[in-house]
Amino acid sequence: MTLAAPAAAPRARFAFEGIGTPWQVLTGEPLPEEVRTAVLDCVEGFDSVWSRFRPDSLVSRIAASPGGGRFVFPDDATVMFDLYDRLGAATGGAVDPLVGRRLEELGYDATYTFRPALTPEAYATDAWSRERPLWTRDVRRDGPVLTTRRPLVLDVGAAGKGRLVDLVAGILRRAGIRGYVVDGSGDLAHAGDTTRTSDRPLRVGLEHPDDPTRVIGVARLYDLSLCASATNRRRWGPGLHHLLDARTGQPVHDTVATWTVADDTATADGLATALFLTGPDRLAEHFDFSWVRLGADGRLDASADFDGELFA
Repeated sequence: MTLAAPAAAPRARFAFEGIGTPWQVLTGEPLPEEVRTAVLDCVEGFDSVWSRFRPDSLVSRIAASPGGGRFVFPDDATVMFDLYDRLGAATGGAVDPLVGRRLEELGYDATYTFRPALTPEAYATDAWSRERPLWTRDVRRDGPVLTTRRPLVLDVGAAGKGRLVDLVAGILRRAGIRGYVVDGSGDLAHAGDTTRTSDRPLRVGLEHPDDPTRVIGVARLYDLSLCASATNRRRWGPGLHHLLDARTGQPVHDTVATWTVADDTATADGLATALFLTGPDRLAEHFDFSWVRLGADGRLDASADFDGELFA
């Protein structure tokens, strides 16, 4: 996605790498050093808990525990766990954080081999759908504490980056910073600054999934979060990408890109994935959000309350 900040609002930019992707924080004035440090510490702490790509993370310990165990997450992990409960219920189990093992089988593993353990012909015939781990069955949760009975690969890619955007935004708010954009490589949180007479919504270009030089529309964002998901972002073979239906263990192909707007970024992030797997009407029974979706057939549609314009 591309940002177009209001012309009258000066922008300071704090850029850094976090959880394997570029980030930037845009503010009216440069961030104080202590706030920058707090942001970086937050990102590192999040990665040390949730990353399945680093062997010292808590998630990797769960995956490497032969008999399972009791694992204590930070207190704020309950926000993520509760969201996955809701996403699972809204999608009939299509969104499940225990889909990580299947991602590894398809080649998206901790060392990025991108070599599937299964042949394409075997994707639809193996035992995944019968024997797959289930968030609602194979994990016992007590607040931020998870208890397991076998190795499980927890993957929070559906909502994790959005949750980290929210955590970074919380640091800015507690520091008294008015007006900002937290951009975690396309997962955005915007906060307006009502003390500025020039304060206006942020215009965000919706990047075409096949051509990063084009946009298919523009969203207007004010005190909201916007997230995008697309099958081209992590694709490593014919028909192979990171957006899986947890029930079948197979990548989905009917939709190629989604954009969702919600009050918080974790929810917007999770719904951008869920929209690949479940109809928007069903999701709207559980969540308050607006959306844009690009189908594999080229059809572009949006919710009636989407604040923006579409070009195609």
